[in-house]
Amino acid sequence: MSEIRVIEIKESIFADNDREADRIRTRLKEEKTFLLNLMSSPGSGKTTTLLRTIEALKEEIRIGVMEADIDSLVDAEKIAGTGVRSIQLHTGGMCHLDAGMTEQGLDEIGTEDLDLVVLENVGNLVCPAEFDTGAVKNAMILSVPEGHDKPLKYPLIFTVCDALIINKIDVLPYFDFDMEKVKEYALMRNPRLEIFPVSAKTGEGIDAWCDWLKGQLRDHGCSGFV
Repeated sequence: MSEIRVIEIKESIFADNDREADRIRTRLKEEKTFLLNLMSSPGSGKTTTLLRTIEALKEEIRIGVMEADIDSLVDAEKIAGTGVRSIQLHTGGMCHLDAGMTEQGLDEIGTEDLDLVVLENVGNLVCPAEFDTGAVKNAMILSVPEGHDKPLKYPLIFTVCDALIINKIDVLPYFDFDMEKVKEYALMRNPRLEIFPVSAKTGEGIDAWCDWLKGQLRDHGCSGFV
């Protein structure tokens, strides 16, 4: 019988991406620009929540948005209608952005005169969670119609996020969604997770989410928050 070779893998296959992501965070710290990576499944209300956030903050924070998608300009055109700087990133069929792709977007949008850049990642609960984009913080949106068991089914995205927005609370009476259960499951995955129930449609809960975001910008040393 031939001898079996044992190969020890010393380094994560994501190591190169992680190093590039750390370099991006250093750059953003020097520029005093805060990058938020916003993730969710398709149809969760990500763009609508972002529009509400922009409406609440654009008079006091200089905001830019990078819309990532496999194709189309639909979301970028909606964001551009608010008056903030917006670009569309096409991923060429990939279901996520990595650090290198994110940096290309940052170079294109220009960060020197922006306090907050939001990366609206590709709609997916799996792939985007696996790649560090270089964001200062990660946030995700879970909508009520998706069900309260998602932290059990998709643990990684809840683990890597700093904030969980539970959207579409205006339709809670029509769905079998247990708010206390979803909080329990999410905090089981990540005890440090900040949770914000909101309705992007009515605006309920948006103020609390925006207050948290402004606190993060302040901690990052962004202009106007020091």
